[in-house]
Amino acid sequence: MLQLYAVPQFPEGVIFQQDGAPPHYGNIVREFLDTAFPHRWIGRGAVMAWPPRSPDVMPLDLWDYVKQHVYSERINDINHFKQRITNVIHSVTLDVLTRVWEELDHRLDVCRATNGAHSELR
Repeated sequence: MLQLYAVPQFPEGVIFQQDGAPPHYGNIVREFLDTAFPHRWIGRGAVMAWPPRSPDVMPLDLWDYVKQHVYSERINDINHFKQRITNVIHSVTLDVLTRVWEELDHRLDVCRATNGAHSELR
């Protein structure tokens, strides 16, 4: 999503803020960020420091959906946990994914309109 959809829409010279979640810290991700944003990305393993009050363009709708449904019942053990995650991922509908894409579009529009300035996105 980042490589094929979001990055091509960013204005020239944009500074990218990485959230540092473990899956986003993999070598392949950091190598991509080094190529796409040389000395212009912020996060674990980056050259830049984390600026205060930076905008975050990534919507959390999908993560919130998965988390809410995985934890909607008590987890008994690791196998139950894995099964809950698998079931919830399989239950993600086209409508949920469409809302995530629409929210990302909105956040990118706000970022472009404010020229990357601080903004509260809810």
